[in-house]
Amino acid sequence: MVVVFLVGISGCGKNYFNVNTPSGTVSESQLSMNDLLAPVIFHTVYAYYNAETVFGNYAQNFVGQGGTSAGVTTIAGTWSDVYLYDLPNLKVIRQKAKALNAKHFDAVAQILIAMNLGLATDSWENVPYSKASEGAADLTPSYDTQEAIYNDIFNLLNNAIAELEGPDNSGFAPNAHSDIIYRGDLTKWLKTAYTLKARYELHLINRKGAVAAAQAALAAIAKGYSSNSDDFQMFFTSRHINPWYSEEVLAKHTGNYHHVICDRLVSYMDGTTFPFKGGVVTMDPRLPIYAQPSDGSNNYRGYVSGGHGLSGDGSAANTDFREEGYYTNQTSPIVILSYAEALFIKAEADFLANGGTPTSIGTTADGYAAYLAGIQANMSKLGVSSASSAAYLADPSVGMGAANLKLQDIMREKYIADFLNPETYVDLRRYNFSTDVFPDFSLPADNAQSQFPGKWLDRAQYPTTEVNRNPDNVQANEKSPDVPVWWQQK
Repeated sequence: MVVVFLVGISGCGKNYFNVNTPSGTVSESQLSMNDLLAPVIFHTVYAYYNAETVFGNYAQNFVGQGGTSAGVTTIAGTWSDVYLYDLPNLKVIRQKAKALNAKHFDAVAQILIAMNLGLATDSWENVPYSKASEGAADLTPSYDTQEAIYNDIFNLLNNAIAELEGPDNSGFAPNAHSDIIYRGDLTKWLKTAYTLKARYELHLINRKGAVAAAQAALAAIAKGYSSNSDDFQMFFTSRHINPWYSEEVLAKHTGNYHHVICDRLVSYMDGTTFPFKGGVVTMDPRLPIYAQPSDGSNNYRGYVSGGHGLSGDGSAANTDFREEGYYTNQTSPIVILSYAEALFIKAEADFLANGGTPTSIGTTADGYAAYLAGIQANMSKLGVSSASSAAYLADPSVGMGAANLKLQDIMREKYIADFLNPETYVDLRRYNFSTDVFPDFSLPADNAQSQFPGKWLDRAQYPTTEVNRNPDNVQANEKSPDVPVWWQQK
């Protein structure tokens, strides 16, 4: 039985959104689809946040206090969000939707299932799905392969698209109260389905071949997001504060453990890895929105991953998360999918579809336009002034022209725009951490003393709760953290 603790909806608090809570609960039959939707959306967003608290370290957006690199992870919070809170309740929503012939509500549920499955399989590779969420009928569900999960994802998104593009006379739909992302705007859910489909198509460049995967991504993204207002993001309130603000700003001021900004991110934004050439721009105007020097200077020295407090130039690092930054104030959003990312998907897909490789130069006019538009969309979202964004786009290191665009230019800008999004870790793995695509990227400085010297970490391990409850299936599917997942392999 799936149950939800119901209270008045006035914000987005983790305690409020607890589902499957024994105390003060109501039964499944007493709940409407709208009762279940807000908790599911909340825990979907938190699943991505919990993953990023580790994967952001792997992607070298940030590191641990003092510059520590992250080791093997289980991201147990993500597993709980997906398998305890999201998939079981989405199953109930779909059952109710089918009984009421509420096709549009069913479509939203399928999009959210795809979003959860995508994160789960990209994190652990093989995961339960076809036999999951059966409760007491199957307490040790078997695992589906990542290939099968990806087929399920595309089926879910295609079904959702067909339902949203078709009629629904049931009278039931997500409302402004329960749909805490789009307030019941189904046109934005449809765009989300297409944009997610493009994202997942691009994940398969190694399995399908770069050209085929890119062409499929281009077909989907053509009907995807068309402005920043389409972004799938959840805002917080001064009562229920953003967890990045809590963990990175409040924790620092109360003497608790927090993260600091990595040298890799700083070097991609301060002209070190990609030198500015126009004589006007000396720093990406987004860097002060993400980070701040702890010494009050304007000299950003990020922490080398595993570098024991040193920056890339050998001096003491000094860069923290920005207090009251776009992603680190009380009411900041957590962004899962954005218009800027959609444009970079288009830019990358167009580059690959036209025969581009990690070392080739030049793209089409459409691909180059998408690249520039992606930068502008992200600048606008973050509140960068028009003068600063124009100067940045005009610098020859950024606005180099279609004939001179490289894949590394596209991925640099996507890396910056997708700050604090676990999709960056996917991008790094899709290209096997190639320095042709991600220049200057290197293993943590203390990697030689790690469990896997000379190797990148490519996946999470199954959490202890799953090991204890479902040991046979875990043993059959668990692989070493340094083994690439299915879609990384050719």
